[in-house]
Amino acid sequence: MQKLSVSLEDYIEEIYKQILKTGQAKVTATADALKVKKASVTGAMNVLAEKKLINYAPYSPITLTPEGEKIAKNILMKHEKLSEFFIEVLGIDKEEALETACKMEHIVSDKLFCNMVKLTGYVKKELKDKIQDIYNS
Repeated sequence: MQKLSVSLEDYIEEIYKQILKTGQAKVTATADALKVKKASVTGAMNVLAEKKLINYAPYSPITLTPEGEKIAKNILMKHEKLSEFFIEVLGIDKEEALETACKMEHIVSDKLFCNMVKLTGYVKKELKDKIQDIYNS
């Protein structure tokens, strides 16, 4: 998988979110969501197209290539799992968890990420078991 800058990862994640939500991504919607100028989005789209991660032509919907979709899914999965760790294990409120996950998804090592996912699963199972014990008493 290609290594992208934090900024390009944010763009490809946003494109993927838009595609999931509406079936397509647009420059204006991407600029609005990321709070950047349309010219910045256009520049990023050109770079992502050069890397063969998106299909992009001015004034046309943006789509992901198979490699782009793979990268986007991985980024979004990291975001979701990190948020879950912060909320479920650390008890952080949702807004802070989402914001922190957005920053960390770009820098967390694969080993640290995997261990956080395992710990989240363990804590959730333990809580479920304790709740079950309470109901069974």
